[in-house]
Amino acid sequence: MSKQAFLIDIDGVLYVGDSPVPGAADAISDLKKKGYNIRFLSNTTRKSRKTIVARLTGMGFDIGPGEIFTPAVAAISFIKKAGISGVHLLTTGDVDKEFAEAGIYSCSDGVDAVIVGDAGDNFSYERMNGAFRFLLEGAGLIALEKDRYWMAGDGMMLSAGPFVSALEYATGKTAAIMGKPSKTFFELALDSMGVGASDTAMVGDDIMTDIGGSISCGIDGILVRTGKFRPETLQAAEVKPTAVIRSVAHLETIL
Repeated sequence: MSKQAFLIDIDGVLYVGDSPVPGAADAISDLKKKGYNIRFLSNTTRKSRKTIVARLTGMGFDIGPGEIFTPAVAAISFIKKAGISGVHLLTTGDVDKEFAEAGIYSCSDGVDAVIVGDAGDNFSYERMNGAFRFLLEGAGLIALEKDRYWMAGDGMMLSAGPFVSALEYATGKTAAIMGKPSKTFFELALDSMGVGASDTAMVGDDIMTDIGGSISCGIDGILVRTGKFRPETLQAAEVKPTAVIRSVAHLETIL
């Protein structure tokens, strides 16, 4: 496999739970030494890149904020290319800092777009109704992701998808999706590296969002047997990865 760049998923590929995947940090270091262009992908809509980097650093990875690509980063690029000025954020965590550092602040006047992430307890009736009214007044709808749910430490949690769908249903509008597996996400990630799809491979643990999303964009998909990987899921999936490896530490075996 001859590639110039890699898109590498973070959760489930670099670490599982609170533990780094054995050999992952060394593998990433080797890829960098060999001159590969890399973006590390996360579908989180609650955390800024600095927060993600702090966790990775604590696990022994040498990765900078500029190498991280998230739905928020994709949305910022999308917003700037579209010439959108006023946005209203419906999010939680410190992801708002990502937008602020790019000069994009949440406002309540002159709203051109409502940006919805996994807002947790901020999905109150008041906040949802406020977003609904902005959309009725002409604002566009941007979803940082549209997942249905996710697993937290104390059990399953609703993600942004159900709330985005509610706003779509109420307004008749269709959200522009920024996160995986959307084509927009992968194309903007490639743009951030200045490389083409055929020169890039995606390394992920999710057969649908990582592998299916990348392959649909012409990017080779390498599935790792860590994280959420399940043999039965791979066997039942219509999507077929370009390659399957034990972990990211074994990536060099197919290069």
